[in-house]
Amino acid sequence: MNYKQFQKQNNMSAGKIVLGVLAGFAAGAAIGILFAPEKGSATRKKILGIANDLAEDIKEKISESIKDVSNQFESTKDDLKDYAEAGKSRVKSNYKNFN
Repeated sequence: MNYKQFQKQNNMSAGKIVLGVLAGFAAGAAIGILFAPEKGSATRKKILGIANDLAEDIKEKISESIKDVSNQFESTKDDLKDYAEAGKSRVKSNYKNFN
């Protein structure tokens, strides 16, 4: 396993852990609210607030993941350009030396 594969695997694992924690938090909060002795309208408002907070957290996580993927793509693209330029220079150099 090379470094990029290791890094990719760890990023995916971290994302799964964060989403799992957020889902667990939301489920626990929802259950706590449902069993709290309050009016239905107050309970619905609390659930809506928690759902909105969870949705915002998920949006942020997705946005961060997209930025990470974009940065990795740009880095890989730059590396490939560098390798192509180096290969091109080698071919030109070898061609000159051959003639």
